[in-house]
Amino acid sequence: MRATGRLFLVFVLVLFCVICHGNELISEHSLELTQSLNLARQELIQESCNRLNLRWTLDKLTETQLQHILVDDDHKLLYCYVPKVACTNWKRILMILTGKWNNVDPLSIPADLSHSPGMFKTLGMVPKEDRDMMLENYHKMIIVRNPFERLLSAYRNKLEGTYQSARYFQDRIGKRIIKAFRDNPSNESLEYGNDVTFKEFVLFLTSKSKELEDIVNNEHWQPMTSLCHPCLIKYTLVGKYETLVDDSLLALHTINASHIQFPHLTHTSETANKLHSYFSQLDLPLIRKLYKLYKYDFSIFNYNLDEVVGFDLG
Repeated sequence: MRATGRLFLVFVLVLFCVICHGNELISEHSLELTQSLNLARQELIQESCNRLNLRWTLDKLTETQLQHILVDDDHKLLYCYVPKVACTNWKRILMILTGKWNNVDPLSIPADLSHSPGMFKTLGMVPKEDRDMMLENYHKMIIVRNPFERLLSAYRNKLEGTYQSARYFQDRIGKRIIKAFRDNPSNESLEYGNDVTFKEFVLFLTSKSKELEDIVNNEHWQPMTSLCHPCLIKYTLVGKYETLVDDSLLALHTINASHIQFPHLTHTSETANKLHSYFSQLDLPLIRKLYKLYKYDFSIFNYNLDEVVGFDLG
C-alpha cells in the first residue's frame, strides 16, 4: 500500500480512537495509532522531498536559518517552532522542560514570556560537531498546518486584530501595505494601518516589491519549509494542527515528559471555517501566485486547496 493510502487508513483509525486526557491514563493502543500516523507522515515527507530533488545542503544553512530550531538537551529534543501553529504552548512546555519555570502547568506561563528573545538555546548556536550529533541522536519535532489556514490566521491576528501585538504590526507593516496597495487611502488608514484588507495583504506578499522586502519575510507568514528545512532534517515527530492534542501527547510520551499536560483548547480560532470567505475576495490568478509562494509547504506536508477553491493547484 502506498504511503498516501496508509496515511488515510491510519488517520481513519485515529479518528475512532478515544484518547483519555486529563489525569486519566493514555492507552498504549492510542499512542500506537498516533505513532503509526506519525510514521506515515515522515514517509510522505521523504517521498515528497525525493520527488522535488531539491539541491539544498544542511552545511550551507546559516545561524539565522537555524534559529527556529530550539534545543532541549535534557530530553534530547529539537523542536522547530512555526508561528501560528501552537508554538506558544509548546514554548511554554519547553520552558518547563528546560527548568525555566517551576510549575508544570503551561498555562501559568505568560504568553509574552515564552517568546522572550534569548529564552531558548537554538541549533544555530551549536558548534557543527555537536549539531551533527544532535541531528543524528535527538528527537526532532515539527508541527505544521494547512499553509493558507496558517496565513489567514497570521493576517487575522496581526493585521485585523485588536491585540497589542496587532497594533505593533499595524503600525510597522499595515501602514506601509496601505500606502503601497490602496488607491486614495484615508488619512486615518495611513496613520493607524489597522484596516488592511486580506487582498491587500496578499498583494503585499506576492508583489516582490523592493521597497517592502525588509518586512515581507516575517516569520509569521514565511513558509514552514523555509523555517524548518524538512528535506534536510529528518523529523521524527511530525504533528499537525488538525490532530494537535494527540500528536502533542505522543511527543511528551516519547521524551518521557508525560507529567506535563498539553493545554486543551476550550475554543478554536475558527480560521479553518473562514477560509472560503476570505479567499473568495481573491481572483484565481492571485490565488495561483500566492500558492507558488507556499507550494513546497503544500506538497511536502500533504495539503491541498480543495477547501479554498474546490480543487488542487499542485
